[in-house]
Amino acid sequence: MVEGGNGTRPLEGVRVVEMGSLLAGPFCGQLLADFGAEVIKLEPPGKGDPMRAWGRHRKEGRTLWWPIIARNKKSVTINLREDEGQAIARRLITEADVVVENFRPGTLEKWDLGYKALSGINPGLVMVRVSGYGQTGPYKDQAGFGSIGEAMGGIRHVTGYPDRPPPRVGISLGDSLAATFGAFGAVTALFNREARGGKGQVVDVGIYEAVLALMESTIPEYALAGHVRGRTGAILPFVAPSNTYPTGDGDYVVIGANADTVFGRFAKALGHPEWAEGERYATHHARGENQEELDALISDWTSQRNAEEVLEIMKEASVPAGKLYTAEDMLSDEQYAARQNIVTVEDPEIGPFPMQNVVPRLSETPGVVRWTGPNLGQHNDEVFKEVLGMTEQDLDGLRQRGIV
Repeated sequence: MVEGGNGTRPLEGVRVVEMGSLLAGPFCGQLLADFGAEVIKLEPPGKGDPMRAWGRHRKEGRTLWWPIIARNKKSVTINLREDEGQAIARRLITEADVVVENFRPGTLEKWDLGYKALSGINPGLVMVRVSGYGQTGPYKDQAGFGSIGEAMGGIRHVTGYPDRPPPRVGISLGDSLAATFGAFGAVTALFNREARGGKGQVVDVGIYEAVLALMESTIPEYALAGHVRGRTGAILPFVAPSNTYPTGDGDYVVIGANADTVFGRFAKALGHPEWAEGERYATHHARGENQEELDALISDWTSQRNAEEVLEIMKEASVPAGKLYTAEDMLSDEQYAARQNIVTVEDPEIGPFPMQNVVPRLSETPGVVRWTGPNLGQHNDEVFKEVLGMTEQDLDGLRQRGIV
């Protein structure tokens, strides 16, 4: 938990029904739940979200991903492929502020759970729809995963080295970006509804669009200057020095000294104050033109020192620099500790469970991780009885028919 605040959460009182599975929809739901929304996750009876089995497991079989992606959520089971299950979902959504879904476009419409049908019974409903290509356009009906969105959005083309095939980032970047934009869209739409008297609306996010939003000036670079940005390894072309440099103990450090004033301090720290005065490196443009040569000189200097020594020299010179952190580094770092970036939550099966804390940090109404991902259907009784007014007899019948 982040220290401070008045004990309330900014999204308390907001009810979210999360449909869909895997990453893009569920990560959006996680972000909303982190800030106090009641997120009711609908899962297929008996199987649940495939994320319950994804990722690395502990020896006893418990996945280490599910407790994070489903934290702070309530799990109920509903068979959305059956008319009776769809009717229950419809009743639940009548009581909701937000629906989050990441099915292929048209799927919910087949179940009479599309926005047109749902807004008819709940005009204030905000519906976040995350898909590979968005809800419109010639590609909308195609299957789309995060990796494909990363390729279409442009980030794969500029990632890696020019003499090798484009790699992927070691996390599900496209899905997470789309989910983050989805959550931003949800709270924006809620603000419009609550503060401005607006109606509910659809938040439509294509994964490739979320990636495209991060692609800086690549579009005008081509359209106006005829340049296609390509793979450049660890550097940004014409931004120097800003690279990963080897150290004498077999490690690497990242140094960013590309601003003129910073470069002056950097050059002095390396024992070469003349670099900041000579025409080859004195200006941002000059350093960019001589980037490869400059990086070679810096690499020669860092290679003669261990990583700790390099970082200490950079710290003394007020030059941005850092090591390449692993999870082990994060768990032992004083900055991480001071900011409570890693929080430990009690998981009923695993016990103490460390995970990343809530971002961003709000001073008065911070988010908090209250519990880890729930068991399948853990909240069936609570939600179906308290929200929908069902009796135990009602639930028994639904279980026997395979609806919940």
